[in-house]
Amino acid sequence: MENVLSPSLAGEIGARVSSLFVYPIKSCRGVSLSQAALTPTGFQWDRNWLIVNSKGRGLTQRVEPKLSLIEVEMPKHAFEEDWEPEKSSNMVVRAPGMDALKVSLAKPEKIAHGVSVWEWSGSALDEGEEASQWITNFLGKPCRLVRFNSASETRPVDPDYAPGHYAMFSDMYPFLLISQGSLDSLNKLLKEPVPINRFRPNIFVDGCEPFAEDLWREILINDFTFHGVKLCSRCKVPTIKQETGVGGQEPIKTLRNFRSDKVIQPKKKPQGKIYFGQNMIWKDRVSDVMGKTIKVGDPVVVLAKLSSPAEAAT
Repeated sequence: MENVLSPSLAGEIGARVSSLFVYPIKSCRGVSLSQAALTPTGFQWDRNWLIVNSKGRGLTQRVEPKLSLIEVEMPKHAFEEDWEPEKSSNMVVRAPGMDALKVSLAKPEKIAHGVSVWEWSGSALDEGEEASQWITNFLGKPCRLVRFNSASETRPVDPDYAPGHYAMFSDMYPFLLISQGSLDSLNKLLKEPVPINRFRPNIFVDGCEPFAEDLWREILINDFTFHGVKLCSRCKVPTIKQETGVGGQEPIKTLRNFRSDKVIQPKKKPQGKIYFGQNMIWKDRVSDVMGKTIKVGDPVVVLAKLSSPAEAAT
């Protein structure tokens, strides 16, 4: 069922943006922002880089939990809209026991062929030997750092759900939204509460009921329209403590009790999925309006809702 409008809530403020996050290198630590510039493939600098193994396959915390220990620092003004790197602009990468690595934000000329992440494969920009050696030393296996080559490559999201939309190296969709209410609801059931960094959202909101975001089909943030594509099915990454890189069973074990497809979609054959968060796309991505940024404190206006979480998970 498409765009079920709820007259009681349509056009009302459903929440406010409480935090914004980007993850410049996929599966490494995020950067918390007070404002984030929108691009059609996600926030500016989000998942622009990927660490690949000797076969060109993208690495994530699923197989390399130590990636959670890699911190990324961007130049002070890099997250302002329309900021352009200078020759001296660097991304600084840090990890325990390692000297800081500086990666120039000037586009490298070397091309890495045969790069793949999930269902996508193509070429990428290779960040060179120094970056490769640094990551190889830290992870203990041959690796390279590559950057999405938006000049020659596109990576469509699932056309069954969001035709005409694209991502860089994010898992499935350009944006992931989660609410404080949902996190609080989960943490009440856990012996050890987990922080939001376990779930790696881009947009964290507060002021709504737990799992209200499940039903958000259309929302406005700073007059930009976001479309809720489908609930985010979770892998084991939320079980990894981001401060230590050590995995466990929670919170997936507890989420399975009340957020599995078996519970949320009881009429469908279960596939073992566990949902937490709403995948989103920016609908009016072609608009040329200035100030394409959203900020902490911005109201989230709910324009259209689904009638049940079962629809949102479909």
